[in-house]
Amino acid sequence: MTGLCLGIDIGTSGIRTAVLDATGALISSARAQHEAQDSATIDANAWWRAVQVCIAAQASALQAIGREMSDVERIGVDGTSGTMVLTDGQINPVTPALMYNSAGFNAEAAIIAKYAPAIHITQGSNSALARALRLQSFDTDNRAHFLLHQADFIIAKLRGQGGISDHNNALKLGFDPKTGSWPKWMDQTGLRIDLLPAPYPAGEPIGSMSQHVARHLGLSPKTIVHAGTTDSIAAFLAAAPMMLGAAVTSLGTTLAIKTLSAARIDDPLIGLYSHKVGDFWLAGGASNTGGGVLAHFFSSDKLTALSQQIDPKTTSAFDYYPLLKSGERFPVNDPEYPPRMTPRPKSDAEFLHGLLEGIARIEAQSYNAIVDRGGSPVATLYTAGGGATNDTWTAIRSRVLGISPQKIAHSEASVGVARLVMGLTGG
Repeated sequence: MTGLCLGIDIGTSGIRTAVLDATGALISSARAQHEAQDSATIDANAWWRAVQVCIAAQASALQAIGREMSDVERIGVDGTSGTMVLTDGQINPVTPALMYNSAGFNAEAAIIAKYAPAIHITQGSNSALARALRLQSFDTDNRAHFLLHQADFIIAKLRGQGGISDHNNALKLGFDPKTGSWPKWMDQTGLRIDLLPAPYPAGEPIGSMSQHVARHLGLSPKTIVHAGTTDSIAAFLAAAPMMLGAAVTSLGTTLAIKTLSAARIDDPLIGLYSHKVGDFWLAGGASNTGGGVLAHFFSSDKLTALSQQIDPKTTSAFDYYPLLKSGERFPVNDPEYPPRMTPRPKSDAEFLHGLLEGIARIEAQSYNAIVDRGGSPVATLYTAGGGATNDTWTAIRSRVLGISPQKIAHSEASVGVARLVMGLTGG
């Protein structure tokens, strides 16, 4: 295949697309914002509408360089890990979507605890399986046909049919990529097993697009849609080579870290898990801290101005654990874990210094947790996400982590998922 590859990233703050040519070079990109929604009633169709807006913008960007959307031969999609929805057979949502950071499913967690192994990724009141059980309780008239992760949902819309997932997104729901199967005990929780998707290896071809959708979006009906992955894994693939000891911190709305390992390392008690990518494992997890906390307090321009007032060589006087609300996933797995952002000094620069350093300490704690459980120490650290552009934050992280983050050519997950689809993850 000599045509183009389209990567679609369903991020926390919006949609981003990237188009790579046959050599793997980025030739065009676009973005679109998510629609404003009530967090209690997320409409998954809004994701699809935003994707269509972004693809339309991508089409215009391609035309500007003399290319067409019909030149796209492959599509890959990544989405936020653990975000899911139930749909009918025509891929219409029959429940609100539940987001990756939703929690409080104590009743469902108690049911899972009766049947799952004591240490298992599905344990806990913020687990993906607990979220799936809650979704099923919303479907009171049994209209659901498919349980779909966020990336699965967009892929289903592109193809006009559901029932497919990938090994990476399905992991937190309980899928075992080593055995290629769902746990035998899952039906005992009351989950409708017929709702579970069939997981494919991440990046593997699934099938052609829906002809109707292809025409609507200006794509070729021969365009092949591939199995997706999670946003943090896509960010890793955009930023780092597939070499043992390579690590990527994604500093987006939340903080996600991944280290390339030869062995699978899991510890659900602290929210640590490993995804299969090719012949390797990506060990890591995602914290609820990150850029979303910073954006809550400061505008982008204010962050830039205040950062210039901070001496990154000086240790902050404040011991913060920056969270917008109670609840943490990694390196502490506790749905009640409290934020710690007091006392707040009169100086906004001092306050920001404490927040940046607090997030850096959480990052260091995360990597140390992997090493403590048999993972490889970080040999080379790359940074993805918007936080990578803040030089002050980078310097603080270098001091706290004891390693200097490397500059990368690409940090967008949309580039990473396109690279995955093209088989360009070898470094």
